[in-house]
Amino acid sequence: MKPYLQVEDLTKSYGDRMLFDSVTFGINEGDKIGLIAKNGTGKSTLLRILSGEEAPDSGSVTFRNGLRVGFLAQIPDFAPGKSILDNLLAAMPEEHHEDWNREDRVRQMLSQLGISDCGIMPEHMSGGQIKRAALAQVFLASPDLLILDEPTNHLDLETVEWLENYLTRQRITLLMVTHDRYFLDRVCNKIIEIDMQQIFTYEGNFDLYLKRRAERIEALTGELAKVRNTLRKEQEWMRRQPQARAGKARYRINAFYDLKERSRANYTERQIDPTDVRSSYIGSKIFEAEGISKRFGEKVILDDFTYTFARYEKLGIVGGNGVGKSTFVKMLQGLVAPDSGEWNVGETVRFGYYSQEGLQLPPNKKVIDAITDLTDDIVLDNGATRLSPMQFLNRFLFTPADQQKYISTLSGGEMRRLNLAAVLVRQPNFLILDEPTNDLDIMTLGILEEYLREFKGCVIVISHDRFFLDSIVDHLFVMEGNGVIKDFPGNYSDYREYLREQKANEEQKAAQKCEAQTKSRSRENSRPAKMSFKERKEFEELTAEIDRLTAERHELETVFNSGEQLSDIEEKARRYSELKDLLDEKEMRWLELSEKA
Repeated sequence: MKPYLQVEDLTKSYGDRMLFDSVTFGINEGDKIGLIAKNGTGKSTLLRILSGEEAPDSGSVTFRNGLRVGFLAQIPDFAPGKSILDNLLAAMPEEHHEDWNREDRVRQMLSQLGISDCGIMPEHMSGGQIKRAALAQVFLASPDLLILDEPTNHLDLETVEWLENYLTRQRITLLMVTHDRYFLDRVCNKIIEIDMQQIFTYEGNFDLYLKRRAERIEALTGELAKVRNTLRKEQEWMRRQPQARAGKARYRINAFYDLKERSRANYTERQIDPTDVRSSYIGSKIFEAEGISKRFGEKVILDDFTYTFARYEKLGIVGGNGVGKSTFVKMLQGLVAPDSGEWNVGETVRFGYYSQEGLQLPPNKKVIDAITDLTDDIVLDNGATRLSPMQFLNRFLFTPADQQKYISTLSGGEMRRLNLAAVLVRQPNFLILDEPTNDLDIMTLGILEEYLREFKGCVIVISHDRFFLDSIVDHLFVMEGNGVIKDFPGNYSDYREYLREQKANEEQKAAQKCEAQTKSRSRENSRPAKMSFKERKEFEELTAEIDRLTAERHELETVFNSGEQLSDIEEKARRYSELKDLLDEKEMRWLELSEKA
C-alpha cells in the first residue's frame, strides 16, 4: 500500500481547551476512512489542518509528492455572478482535451447529481443544490485523496444513496466526517476516532467499530475501577504518613498525584440526558386533516389530503427537496394556512417544534437567560422532580460556564443542543422534528433516538438520516410531489426494499412482454395473419375484462391513498395483488392476439 499522508505528533488547542495532543496516524492508498468524534473535540479542525486552511500548534502533516487532494468544506463557497457551470469549469484542472469536452464532463456530473440547469447562479441555489454542485466540483478534479466534511448534510435521500454508491464503486482514497451511520457502514473500511485528545484507529466498517470501541471502553472502565481502588488505599497511606513525605517516599507521593489525575477520567457516552424529560398527558384525539389543499402558484403541495393521526404514532416524512415536507408540518401547527380544508387538533395536544431554522433565539442573550425566559421552574415526572433552568441545561451538556455564553458565540452543535433543550423544557406531547440530525455527533444521536423511542407521545420526523428514521418511525409519508402523498407501513429500509422489488418486477414484466412480442412476430410467417372467429371472440372478451379489472384496481388505489382506517386492509391488499397478476396475464394474451388484429 502506498502511503498518501502521514501525520506526526500533531497538537492543537484553543486557549486552555486541548483538542488533540501529539497524535500520529497515516492514510494509505485505498483507505476509506470515517473520522468520528464528539462535537467540539476537533473533527472539522483536523480536516482544516489537513487541507492547509489552519495551522497546528505543533507537529507535521506530510503528503506524498504530487498527490492531488480534493476538499469538500461543510459550507461550500462559489463566486457569485457566475453560473454554476462557469464556476466548475474555472475550478477544473487543465486538460489536453478541447473545452467542449470539459464542459460536457461538467454537465454530465451535474446531471448525475440532479442539477439540470447549469446556467443557474449560486446565489439562487438552495443549500442542497450548493452541496451537490460542490460534490461535482470535487469529483471533477479527479483527486487521489478526497477529504469530505459532512458530505450528506442538506442532501435528499435519493442523492445520499447515489453518493454512497458512487464512493463505494470508485477506486478512491477517502477521509470523511459524517454522522450518517449507514453511509459510514457501507462506504468505509477504516474508522479513526478522536477521543480523550488521542487518536484510535479501527480496521473495518462502522458496525465493527462499534463492537471494538465497546470492548475498549469496557477495558478502560475496568482499569479506571482499579485506579480508583488503588487511589483509596494510597489516600489512607497519605493520611497516616505525614512524616514520610520526604526522602524515600517521594516517588510514592508523586505516583499518588498521578493516580488522582487518572481517576478523574470519564468514559460516559451521554452527551445529553433528556430521558427524565417526559411528555405531558395526551388524549385519544390527536388531529384530523380534512380535505387539505395547498399550492404556491403552479406548485402543488397538498391536494385534498385527509388523514386521522393516532395516539403514540411515530411518523417519518420523506421526499425530494422542494416537495413541501417542511410546509406540511408548518400547516399542521397553524404556521402556514391551507388554501382549503381544515386541521382539527385535539385539546390536549401540545406541539414541540424542532425546525431547521431553530427557534431564532436572540443572539445577544446568554444561554441561561434563553431558557429562563421560557420557564423558571421545570416540573418533571408528574411533579416528582423539579429543576431550575441551570440544572435542566446541565442535562444538555451546558456547564455553568457554558450557560453564561452569549448565543451568538455558540457552535453549530451547541446551538442544536440549546434548541432541543428549549423545545423539551415545555414538555410537549407531540414532537415535530425537521432535520434534527444536522450538527449532532453520533453519540448524541444515539441518546436522542433512545429518548424518542420511549417518548410517550406522538412524533413526526423529517430527516435524510436513514438510520435515524429506521430507529424511530413505524410508518412513512412518502411525498412524491404534485400533491401526492403515499402512506407506507414500515421504516425507511423497508420502503427502499419495496422500491427495489417493484423495479425488479417491472423489469421482469417488461422482459416478458418483449419476449412475447418477439415470439408473436416469429409466428407471423407460420400462422394466418388474421384472427380466427374463436380468437376474435376471445380478444373482445379480454378487452372488456381488462377494462373491468383496471377499474377495480383504480378503485382500490383510491381507497389506499385516502388515508382512511380500513378494517379489511389485508383482504383489500390481497385482492390488489391478485388484480396485478391477472392484468399481467390478460394483457400478455391480449398483446399476442392484437398482433393479428
